Amino acid sequence: MFPSMRVIVFASQKGGSGKTTLSGHIAVEAERQGAGPVALIDTDPQGSLAKWWNVRKDPAPAFIQSVFSNLFYDLDSAREEGFRLVVIDTPPAVTRAISEVVSFADLVVAPTRPSPHDLRAVGPTVDIAEARGKPLVFVVNAATQRARITSEAAIALSQHGTVAPVTVHHRVDFAASMIDGRTVMEIDPFCQSSQEVSALWKYLHERLQRADGAVSGQEDHAAVANSSNRVFGRRAV
Repeated sequence: MFPSMRVIVFASQKGGSGKTTLSGHIAVEAERQGAGPVALIDTDPQGSLAKWWNVRKDPAPAFIQSVFSNLFYDLDSAREEGFRLVVIDTPPAVTRAISEVVSFADLVVAPTRPSPHDLRAVGPTVDIAEARGKPLVFVVNAATQRARITSEAAIALSQHGTVAPVTVHHRVDFAASMIDGRTVMEIDPFCQSSQEVSALWKYLHERLQRADGAVSGQEDHAAVANSSNRVFGRRAV
């Protein structure tokens, strides 16, 4: 799908924005849609994404165990291994370390719940992306169907940058699917939640393609996750 490896960083100062859930879902959907091999990196000390991956039966997407200080080398290794996309989850904080992670991004995705507290918290994430010269996309996440605040949030966020045209709504199936290491697409690929994730990935994919002039197409990819036990063991924590 891409001429070289691309990196998506999910970042948000506000805890509970849905970074981990969206990171896992987007990585799985990217793999399902032929943009792989895909790998995940969890830089959040809480390790929620790593714990989700550890109970996952499907080895794809792969998991790279990394820390801030080794991220440059681990991403370089992933590139050499043939990965085409790396999705990085970050902790809910604004620190120098987060800024360093963003520096590796080809695209920064900021999930934002449609609430006043979440909207007020977007500033530092915008500042980091701008300081690093990285494109930023807001995703209105965990929204309530037909609620006025959802559209109001999108309008407010548009004052700070690009807002994805896909809204991800709050549904129990997102949390339920994550319990055993799956995603909503793997439980019911035709449900509304699955369709939203698929549409969001399509949009993010197009953004990445426009950024590097890539031409859409299916690429053959080897089973990298199974051949790289040094980095991609089943124990992610």
